Formats: sequence, structure tokens, C-alpha cells
Amino acid sequence: MRSPFVAANWKMNGSRALCDAYARTDWPTVEVAVFPPAPFLAGAVPTLRTAGIAVGAQNVDWRACGALTGEISAGMVREVGVKYALAGHSERRSLFGETSAQVAAKCEAILSTGLTPVLCVGETAPERDAGRAERAVAEQLQFVLDKAGEKVFGEGLIAYEPVWAIGVGRAATPGLANDMHGLIRAWIGRATSIDRQSVKIIYGGSVNSDNAKELIREPDIDGFLVGGASLDVQEFARICRIVRPN
Repeated sequence: MRSPFVAANWKMNGSRALCDAYARTDWPTVEVAVFPPAPFLAGAVPTLRTAGIAVGAQNVDWRACGALTGEISAGMVREVGVKYALAGHSERRSLFGETSAQVAAKCEAILSTGLTPVLCVGETAPERDAGRAERAVAEQLQFVLDKAGEKVFGEGLIAYEPVWAIGVGRAATPGLANDMHGLIRAWIGRATSIDRQSVKIIYGGSVNSDNAKELIREPDIDGFLVGGASLDVQEFARICRIVRPN
């Protein structure tokens, strides 16, 4: 039985006050992780620990150190108590030009430092319209398997985020999202020795308390990667209660 997981991706938003608000909130019995901007990571770890919330990094470089102004390594965030790290978020791919090869290298670096990777995969609107959604996602998964190995799927999480649903208030239908989760699970079963039923796959893409109830009912959806709605602590708490009501 896969336990549910709900992640709050604040993107380039949030504050120490929002961390404090999360720490003061009464959370249901569900695994929660918060991914604040990098300047807040060190302070968020002890603050959110009091509420039983883990902390994740939104981005890390695949290299351990060097003359790379502005970058941070997986080892650095691990040292301040961070547990998770995102890799491959659609905004990193589209806005910053990150390639699948770089995402795979990040997954390898994340694993090597003892962090848990949250690998984000998803198709664009043109890819879906052309009937290439499954192929596009499979190619992203294959890059990671070839570079970082199947350990990513055995020890990490996968976040399916259809690019056309990110930040636009239009979530995928529950059936469509579940179908893609099932396809990802089936691909892992074919391509690796990992038990596909053990792999935790969460959905990201305009999740809110209005659509979370229908989405979480689907058998292959194990939780959420929540963006804008996570900036409202009460709204995020409502989503968590939907996932695992007390």
C-alpha cells in the first residue's frame, strides 16, 4: 500500500512568515514536504520540523562544487537538513532550458548525497495534441534510467505534471491524469526490476481543494505537487485533509 504524499512548491514566492504559518497549522496524518526558495531552506528545516513537515529544494546543480556563481549543490542543501530535491520541473525545462540529460545528471547527484529525488515529467500541449504524450514522458524517464539507474524509481518519487496544466488553473481530468500515471507505472515495470506497484507517483498541475477530491480517488494517483494553492496555508491544509482525512 503506497502512502500518500503532498508537496508544496512555493516557486519564487513565500517568506519566513509563511514558514511560521505552516508550523502553526494542525496537519492531518499525511506525509507533507515543503519546497521553499533557496534562501529559506536553512531556516525552514527546524521551523517545519516542529509540525512534522520535511523540506525539499526546488533545484540543485548536478556538480558538487566549482566556479558556478549562483548555483547550489545537492550536498549543500543536504548539509542544512533538506530531505528532498526536485529535478526536471517543467518551469526549469521551459524557462531555463534544462535538458533531459541535465535532469538525469541532477537525479544522480541527488541520490549520491542521500537526498530523495522528486522527478518531474510531463508533456507539452503540442505533444499531447500530436498523440505523443506517452512517448515524450517515456523519453524523459529513459534519460534518467540511463544516467542515474533504476534506483531513482525505487527510492524517489515521480511527479507527473502536464505542462499545459501548470499555473493556468486548468487541471488534467482525473481519468487523463490516472491514465498517464498508469502508463508511467507500466513503463517502470517493463524497463526496470522495480516493483511498479511500489512506485509513488504524484500529480502536479493546478491542484486545489476543488479538484483534489476527484483526483485522489484515482487508483494510480498517490498525492500531489501543489504550486499556487500552497501559498495559502489553509487551502493547502484542506488539500492535505482531502488526501488523508483524520
